[in-house]
Amino acid sequence: MTGADIPLWAAVPAALLLVFGGLLTVTGSLGLMRLPSFQARMHGPSMGNTLGCGCVLFASMFVASGIAGRPVVHELLITVFIVITSPATAMLLMRASIYRGRQKEKEKEAARESAQEPSAAG
Repeated sequence: MTGADIPLWAAVPAALLLVFGGLLTVTGSLGLMRLPSFQARMHGPSMGNTLGCGCVLFASMFVASGIAGRPVVHELLITVFIVITSPATAMLLMRASIYRGRQKEKEKEAARESAQEPSAAG
């Protein structure tokens, strides 16, 4: 298969979607490296994963439809699965980190209170 087999109406949008999806993925990766907290770091890759994969899958749908000469929508099922599961997973991870942070704060507060009790009695 060569580039000439793909019609222009499918090749141009597919190329644009692939470039845009790659840029979104790079942006998400930079967010993972640069942002300070866990919750902030989860946001970038989550958005990059969802939108970047969506762009790549839509590009695949354009190319497959152009080659087959009919609409091919198998990739739509993958896109729906990623759009539903990726943000939900990120949200659950963020909630778990918030819960864990609250537990650590409670432990520190209990340790401070227990350290203060003997000095108040003496």
